[in-house]
Amino acid sequence: MKLGKFSKLICAAAAVAVLTFTGCGTTEESTGEINTQITEAAANHDKNSGRISDNRNTSVVNVAKTVGPAVVGITNRGVARDMFNRQVAESTSWGSGVIFRNDGYIVTNNHVISDSQELIVSLADGRTFNGKLVGADELTDIAVVKIDAKDLPTAKFGNSDDIMVGETAIAIGNPMGLEYSGSVTVGVISALNRTISSDAVVSFLQTDAAINQGNSGGALVNADGELIGIPSVKIVRSGFEGMAFAIPINTVKNVVDELVDKGYVARPYLGVKLFDKPTAARYGYSLSIDKGVYIFQVELGSSADRAGLQRDDVILSIDGRDVNSVSEARAAINTHKVGDTIKITYVRDRTTHTVEVVLQEMPASERQ
Repeated sequence: MKLGKFSKLICAAAAVAVLTFTGCGTTEESTGEINTQITEAAANHDKNSGRISDNRNTSVVNVAKTVGPAVVGITNRGVARDMFNRQVAESTSWGSGVIFRNDGYIVTNNHVISDSQELIVSLADGRTFNGKLVGADELTDIAVVKIDAKDLPTAKFGNSDDIMVGETAIAIGNPMGLEYSGSVTVGVISALNRTISSDAVVSFLQTDAAINQGNSGGALVNADGELIGIPSVKIVRSGFEGMAFAIPINTVKNVVDELVDKGYVARPYLGVKLFDKPTAARYGYSLSIDKGVYIFQVELGSSADRAGLQRDDVILSIDGRDVNSVSEARAAINTHKVGDTIKITYVRDRTTHTVEVVLQEMPASERQ
């Protein structure tokens, strides 16, 4: 999915003359006074002809001026594959990105750069560069691209923990590709901490700012010109309008730091395959548990294996937090870092146990 933005009312100064002459006839003396007023108004208009009124020079205008130059277009020339991962055709797609370091580091969505053979980055000033993928994280849909350039305009990261429902949200990106690059749209933050799938590891910001194909990876900005999110997903369904979602910038910061540092995100890993009733049903199994999540498989040598967890155990809670679905268990694990010790309460043979588990780093085979 490739996703990513105003109109202004202009008042004519000539209205001063119209308003001045409205109402009644005048004497020669009053006509002279009016002519003097018109002359002074015209002189003032000429003197201030380059000045924009405060009504027009809004926070949105300032955001477009300051953040717009840091938003780039990304052209992905890649390959299309079939269900057996065989290349069936070449493909070209478009998305957006945001420069966050003036030496050429750009944050975007993972789905913008996936399956790429060549990345072309188009700057707001018209220059183009070949982009190099620094690292990508499929679970959060974040990627970092680097171009060989210096002294670039950058966007300032904000604090997504401070965001309020109802505050202004400004999106800048490239809907429908580079032909509409730098498009600006405005809305509000509609909701916080939205989960859009059971497997998601990210809670999204919801906005009604217009987000369309090509906006993915671009900027969602507050009225202070601070980057608060990266647009990623939009609900496209008959009867639904204004439901787009962005990855909160605090999540983006953490992921970007690791991608720049080592090219991937180090995540804590328990080493089990879990079932709740819905997931078990998808695989043709029927679970007879009323609460908790069922351990279907324990990876040899994993954190869970070392702690003594076994197949058929039912995990009830992690660090005292009840887990009754696979997504809840994953969320509980993902609040921790590699090397943290967690407490797992589980049932085996109708007996409740608690064990401490030291979380390992997720192996490369499980990252994507």
